[in-house]
Amino acid sequence: MALILIRGDNKTKIFNAIEDVEKHACLKIISTPKSLDSSVADKIVSKILNADLKSVSKVAVAFRIEEHPTVAISKIRSIHPPAHITVVSDEYEVYNELLDILENSTNFNNSNSKITNTHTIDYKQTKPIDY
Repeated sequence: MALILIRGDNKTKIFNAIEDVEKHACLKIISTPKSLDSSVADKIVSKILNADLKSVSKVAVAFRIEEHPTVAISKIRSIHPPAHITVVSDEYEVYNELLDILENSTNFNNSNSKITNTHTIDYKQTKPIDY
């Protein structure tokens, strides 16, 4: 079992990345995705990579998957998600720290993640064209 940590620019990208993990990487999500403070997520990823990050995130989420971390990494490498995905295994020092954070985190709310069109534009031609 592993944890997946997703960092991104907005909720839409995060939501799409979660769908990609499930549909295209064929990984089984076994917990509800939880929202994380983006600065905390950036610090965790920085510790895992042992390097400074090129960009900071604005939204972050984490959840558990059923598969082994090695399997998860190879499957995620084959997809092209719209957000940065990190597989966190129990080999990392931050694994238990992330588990503790998830215990107190709220569920990821994706209700406003998709932008919906509230009006339609009428493209019908109203005037005859003179040739």
